[in-house]
Amino acid sequence: MCVDDSKKKERVTNMVRKKRADVPSAGGESSQSGGRGLGSQSQQTGRGGYSSGGRGGSMSQQQYAEGPHEYQGRGRGGPPQQGGRGSYGSGGRGGGPSHGGPSRPPVPELHQATQSFHGPASFEAGSSSRPPEHAPSTQQQQQLSIPQEVGQAIQPVPASSKSVRFPLRPGKGCTGTKCIVKANHFFAELPDKDLHQYDVTITPEVASRGVNRAVMEQLVKLYRESYLGKHLPAYDGRKSLYTAGALPFVSKEFKISLLDDDDGSGMQRKECNFKVVIKLAARADLHHLGLFLQGKQADAPQEALQVLDIVLRELPTSRYCPVGRSFYSPDLGRRQSLGEGIESWRGFYQSIRPTQMGLSLNIDMSSTAFIEPLPVIDFVTQLLNRDVSSRPLSDADRVKIKKALRGVRVEVTHRGNMRRKYRISGLTSQATRELTFPVDERGTMKSVVEYFYETYGFIIQHTQWPCLQVGNQQRANYLPMEVCKIVEGQRYSKRLNERQITALLRVTCQRPQEREKDITRTVRQNAYHDDPYAKEFGIKISEELASVEARILPPPWLKYHDTGREKNCLPQVGQWNMMNKKMVNGGTVKNWICINFSRQVQDNVAQRFCYELAQMCYISGMAFTPEPVLPPISARPEQVEKVLKTRYHDAMTRIQPQNKELDLLIVILPDNNGSLYGDLKRICETDLGIVSQCCLTKHVFKMSKQYLANVALKINVKVGGRNTVLVDAISRRIPLVSDRPTIIFGADVTHPHPGEDSSPSIAAVVASQDWPEITKYAGLVCAQAHRQELIQDLYKTWQDPVRGTVSGGMIKELLISFRRATGHKPQRIIFYRDGVSEGQFYQVLLYELDAIRKACASLEPNYQPPVTFVVVQKRHHTRLFAHNHHDRNAVDRSGNILPGTVVDSKICHPTEFDFYLCSHAGIQGTSRPAHYHVLWDENKFTADALQSLTNNLCYTYARCTRSVSIVPPAYYAHLAAFRARFYMEPETSDSGSMISGTMAGRGGMGGGARSTRAPAASAAVRPLPALKENVKRVMFYC
Repeated sequence: MCVDDSKKKERVTNMVRKKRADVPSAGGESSQSGGRGLGSQSQQTGRGGYSSGGRGGSMSQQQYAEGPHEYQGRGRGGPPQQGGRGSYGSGGRGGGPSHGGPSRPPVPELHQATQSFHGPASFEAGSSSRPPEHAPSTQQQQQLSIPQEVGQAIQPVPASSKSVRFPLRPGKGCTGTKCIVKANHFFAELPDKDLHQYDVTITPEVASRGVNRAVMEQLVKLYRESYLGKHLPAYDGRKSLYTAGALPFVSKEFKISLLDDDDGSGMQRKECNFKVVIKLAARADLHHLGLFLQGKQADAPQEALQVLDIVLRELPTSRYCPVGRSFYSPDLGRRQSLGEGIESWRGFYQSIRPTQMGLSLNIDMSSTAFIEPLPVIDFVTQLLNRDVSSRPLSDADRVKIKKALRGVRVEVTHRGNMRRKYRISGLTSQATRELTFPVDERGTMKSVVEYFYETYGFIIQHTQWPCLQVGNQQRANYLPMEVCKIVEGQRYSKRLNERQITALLRVTCQRPQEREKDITRTVRQNAYHDDPYAKEFGIKISEELASVEARILPPPWLKYHDTGREKNCLPQVGQWNMMNKKMVNGGTVKNWICINFSRQVQDNVAQRFCYELAQMCYISGMAFTPEPVLPPISARPEQVEKVLKTRYHDAMTRIQPQNKELDLLIVILPDNNGSLYGDLKRICETDLGIVSQCCLTKHVFKMSKQYLANVALKINVKVGGRNTVLVDAISRRIPLVSDRPTIIFGADVTHPHPGEDSSPSIAAVVASQDWPEITKYAGLVCAQAHRQELIQDLYKTWQDPVRGTVSGGMIKELLISFRRATGHKPQRIIFYRDGVSEGQFYQVLLYELDAIRKACASLEPNYQPPVTFVVVQKRHHTRLFAHNHHDRNAVDRSGNILPGTVVDSKICHPTEFDFYLCSHAGIQGTSRPAHYHVLWDENKFTADALQSLTNNLCYTYARCTRSVSIVPPAYYAHLAAFRARFYMEPETSDSGSMISGTMAGRGGMGGGARSTRAPAASAAVRPLPALKENVKRVMFYC
């Protein structure tokens, strides 16, 4: 895990890495349901219901044509000022089609969208090929004609990446207060040299880039002045070599000899011979790169950028330890122990990027984890966190040691200066004292203990321990742990535990001013003006951070309830509070119970905490009964399932005769609760059907007003309330959102941790369910093939034996639920997609835009609302700093740039529609702006309209009174996907209240998916357990 030197304002626990993957087919399920919930604010009193077909549109046509009475919600008492709570139900998980999951072509079948955009207001159900049994009458199809605006013509989905052109920048934004910021981008002068690319073949072929580089280094040393015509080539360590100017040959073969590392034995070193063939492949054209930077060419010439990147990486690669695009060394900063034999090394990230100012070198500080170069005995002592000689190793200890040491390189210490190196392949199953091996061809056996004493005079102390197995498994080679030391410079690529992550964040957390100084110092230390490779290729790098024009967007006014003292609120520097305010729509908690799993918390403390929390919910605007259905009960964590079910049953026995339901479970957890949190959420949400609010022991004892107010915000949205809405939303003043019904989607895919080869990836899609407020988001999650980035279940079809071709998927279901909740068809779609790297832009857009199109068309012929598709990126290395750190008006309390700072010039893409937005106030460390890149825009947003919408939405995040760092729909989607992992693997997830989607986890929507990358390629993706209906229809995820 690499961690940049910053601590984000709001830490998304365990951000998981994204990787490109193939497109598998996927399965799915369908079901239907109805129930109670909450209607949108503007029509809350009279109706609030929607019921939607489950995945695959299994609801009959009749249900879509029932007319107005489908909106008559069964009201439920709320505070008098808000009116009753209406009903909405949503499709759920059930049995899939009888013949198995739907099939999907491995690549999208791209089709042209219809131009016309009008049609009946009621969506059809399943787009079945059979005629509907109950066709809706003309009167029931409330006609809704939508005028086609200029510039809103629906464009056909491109057939391939060759025909895709991402939207051009629609001019730069003007809104906000102008200012200057500095960015960690350094201007790189474009060389005027003639670049040539050569193919390199090294025989025998080796997998190690290090060996390849050593071979090439020797070749350059021997032949630079002669055969290479004095050129200094840059080499990528694999198959490509680049030169400034042509070599004096088209193809040439070289013979190179390398000596083995000196192992200190004094014996003659082994010589390895290699044949190297260098052959002209192409000229790398910098002319086209120049045209691209000037905006005269659409495509970025990737080859030319790659050459420049490789040239600038040559010198640091020879000096430091390269990891991805970063370089690390103990010499670049103090190494710090992270515990369990792991330490952090400092380093820097470096990447060449095309920008509006020309070529830019992006430099940022970074840290990552390395294995401490300890004697193996000391490493194991740290790993197990105890004196290992005191008692024998348990089976669990052995598994932990084996996992930690497999693949690690060690050197032996029992042979004086001879430090031969080996790679650990495993542990022996027997103790060292029991191990024997044949010493001659006759099969004479000798014990390891005897051998080490007789051969080296070394007495093994820890004979009860296993030996390390090194080399290959066929020819067993045993080394006692006490004669081995871990070789320095090995990156730790496995998952860090919570304590290690905290320690790494503490080490890397830097104030903006310190970080800026370190970046400047790094650029000067790298001395690009003296870099022989940069000189050879004519690349000149500025040593000054780029000064960039920025604007600070104003915060939006927020609406609170009219019965509070403050009805409207203008946030100050990205934050505000709930004092004198009431939630704009307070939810209702009539019946609730409390279970305490913390031994430290006495019953009377738990009672008082619950009373204070109920009071806070009440004064914040909720209808909250102060007394629970049953008194709080204490329980042991290991009995979580039994206690939850028994208490739930007892409570329901008391309230069910009055036709009441349990609205909320309050849970007190130990501060370190292991898998308890995940188990509890899984049982509540997929088994019992109740929303829960977990509170840690430390907070229960403190009982601070601020904490209680924050928990009240979470409880309110879990039971169907709204905390606040944008004043501009309810007064219909948001461009391209307020003028016609608009749905905003957020989507993300989270992947398993490194080392988990077979766990599925989880995709989540959330969508706004209220208009014009755009505050509530319903969500769906599904499991899909391991490390698959494209969301498989946005749209799917399958054959039903009775109804013919049936369509469904996440987009279709969320469009239907929007229609049921608001009474409108979405006439505009804005899709924020999180977690896509630049290399995946074309692939994700082609596949997912096509799925959106097909989902719309399956609801109604010619139904194609215009789509804007925006990628949200946080995993980048651009940082923005105040021009003057001492100007109090230019920084927040943490020294970071002010929330609302937006940049769309100089360091942004030369021609495309992208911008950096720092929408949040920093807390500690250096704020990381979010990068938004528009990949498709049929709504024709101006820069100001999209930047302001995105910034304003960041103030509507439900769980706190702060603006957040990425747009809430994308944030919710990430957290929805993360919550779903609790249902599969609760023991590997962290504690703390995480988010899932409103209608999330509705079962294995990827049920038939196959992974083409995972080792267990033939195994179907395990479906997620179904969420209970009454949980699904409220926003339980906050």
